[in-house]
Amino acid sequence: MMKTRGFEVVTKYKDKNINLPRRQTLASAGYDIEAAEDITIPSIWRLNFVRIFRLIRNGHELNERDYEMAEEILKPILVPTGLKVYMPEDEVLILANRSSNTFKKNLSLPNGIGVIDADYYNNPNNEGELFVQMLNYGVRPLHIHKGERIAQGIFMKYLKTDDDNPISRERISGFGSTNEKEG
Repeated sequence: MMKTRGFEVVTKYKDKNINLPRRQTLASAGYDIEAAEDITIPSIWRLNFVRIFRLIRNGHELNERDYEMAEEILKPILVPTGLKVYMPEDEVLILANRSSNTFKKNLSLPNGIGVIDADYYNNPNNEGELFVQMLNYGVRPLHIHKGERIAQGIFMKYLKTDDDNPISRERISGFGSTNEKEG
């Protein structure tokens, strides 16, 4: 049988007992995705965020170091999944937050949703490993344990415009942007 879409474990995690995502019920749209390892997501409030917030609130002029500190503090943590995903060229995997993350754990996906393109699979930079961006806006550091469900993945077809004329490019990099070279 020809494979159409699915998840695989990346080489780095082959012998680490990574579970392939599963839907929890017959009507579930999303495949639950787990953390590949234990990780702590620090609270933004513990990383000098309050200092920066006070400076802004009190109308103080921020210097370059203040901006750099704020950018470092509010950078999301990348939680490894140990997974890669394959799908047809006209599909995308949407990574969405679990409702329990925001309601019970104060965790958000700062990018709203993750968009995993079909050509991310097996890219040369990181084998197409999926990472989930997370930001902890709670007051305590949050410990995520290996195997804990952190996001859900939803496969979707996408549409193209009548006058679609893609630039022929090949993905040469991994996470965070489409770094490509002309094809």
